[in-house]
Amino acid sequence: MPSIKKMKTVFSLLESTHPQTMLEELGHYPVHQMLIMTLLSARAKDSTVIPIVKEFFRKHPTIENIANLEIKYLEKAFFKCGFYKIKSKHVKELCHILKDKFNGKVPDTLEELTSLPGVGRKTANCILAYHFKKPAIAVDIHVHRIANRIGWISTKNEKESEFALMDLVPKNEWINVNRLFVGHGQSICAPRKPQCELCNIRKHCKYGRELHG
Repeated sequence: MPSIKKMKTVFSLLESTHPQTMLEELGHYPVHQMLIMTLLSARAKDSTVIPIVKEFFRKHPTIENIANLEIKYLEKAFFKCGFYKIKSKHVKELCHILKDKFNGKVPDTLEELTSLPGVGRKTANCILAYHFKKPAIAVDIHVHRIANRIGWISTKNEKESEFALMDLVPKNEWINVNRLFVGHGQSICAPRKPQCELCNIRKHCKYGRELHG
């Protein structure tokens, strides 16, 4: 188990080479748009999703606009995001629920967010952390992979990783887990061929030390 000092060292090193994630680059967008883009980004690359949502929200900025769109239109707009049929269905349903049940506002609790169609714990925690500035650890495939690879935790799935990291990482650092690990996973620490020779936290990484010394 890493010490708090070691965790802060890793975060500091990752910060020095950190590429912005989608939610940082588009963090000035309204919260309902951030929620939708996060939903669309599931199993899709930020580089794919960003231009799609920029164009989409330019044309359809409000919850009401989106709720009134035909499902076929949404499917065409989100086609390149992958799983476009179910994502389109969730986006339309989500906007109707926000409009009718939440008075056009995105809720700020995990329980209410995860009650929305297509919104799991990862998406909900992203919105809590990035928009509402509440302590939350959003665990996606990158966070799960890297936290296990560097040896901080030993878990089987993303939900286990979320709770293990909550127990391990100081609450004031929770936002950095997603922000820095996602950026690192997208740019350096790939699933199959991690670029360990370019990694500035290799000496702090169990996998990197075992593989490369």
